[in-house]
Amino acid sequence: MQTFESFGGDLYPPNDAVFDEIALRLFQYQAEHNPVYRRYLACLGVVPTDIAHVRDIPFLPISLFKTQDIRTGNWSPELTFMSSGTTGQSVSRHSIPSRVHYLQHSQKIFESFYGPLRDFHVLCLLPSYLERTGSSLVLMADHFIRESASDESGFFLHDLARLAERLVSLRGSRRVLLLGVTFALLDLAEDYPMDLSHCVVMETGGMKGRRPEITREELHEVLKKSFNLPNVHSEYGMTELLSQAYSPGEGIFRCPASMRVLLKEVNDPFSAKYITSGLINVVDLANAHSCAFIETQDLGRSREGGYFEVLGRMDASDARGCNLMVE
Repeated sequence: MQTFESFGGDLYPPNDAVFDEIALRLFQYQAEHNPVYRRYLACLGVVPTDIAHVRDIPFLPISLFKTQDIRTGNWSPELTFMSSGTTGQSVSRHSIPSRVHYLQHSQKIFESFYGPLRDFHVLCLLPSYLERTGSSLVLMADHFIRESASDESGFFLHDLARLAERLVSLRGSRRVLLLGVTFALLDLAEDYPMDLSHCVVMETGGMKGRRPEITREELHEVLKKSFNLPNVHSEYGMTELLSQAYSPGEGIFRCPASMRVLLKEVNDPFSAKYITSGLINVVDLANAHSCAFIETQDLGRSREGGYFEVLGRMDASDARGCNLMVE
């Protein structure tokens, strides 16, 4: 009998053809064994056995994670990820069957882009995430800190002076990863401009109401100037997914082997037509336990070679951690 765990060995297909084959099998499984997704498909009048191409798969609106328990099969969660939200906003909840699986998967993705964590000092500036519970980003960052096996790695909640001192002191040692939420990196840039050309400075997005929203391009220009950087890296992830995309600069992201981004018409999200700019829909094979087909409410643009940009949020959608104004 097939279970969601049986898809665990298929997370990293070698090419798009194999990815599509796995995605279609996973769709058929989730269409039958995920009650919320099954009802959603029925409301659309979709017959799952009629779906023959990934482009025809309906994507589940991400907002349903705020009101429904999105779960495929019968299992008990080991933990629950919760999104950030301003006062009065409801938050998304994503039940997770295995902490170890999520951490191992996140590490494999990061190392496929940047190399072994043991080669890094990992310094994390994530104050708004550390001040709440259920953050998938904090759990991932904590794991990266531990896997780096460096006494210099760690979280820096509000102590920017200590962080600045640590960053300068690590010049000439192993590689340095500075992972930070947008508003905190801007605080650091304003109060402690310095030469961080020896670091991978990576923003996760998010003003959290602490500053006016700016475009990613504006953010990167400020950080490059203040820290003497050739480029600023970015991470694209969210509570409702288990995979992350990374950008080495200019806000141009690449998906890992477990993830694909498809763009659909904003005014016709059920269209099977591929477009170059529109609503970001994500296929995440690591979401075999919940729903692997998510309509994110983010706007994006495709680039050559399978790369993509995140342009911002749809009008009237809630601000999330990755939110930046539409350029």
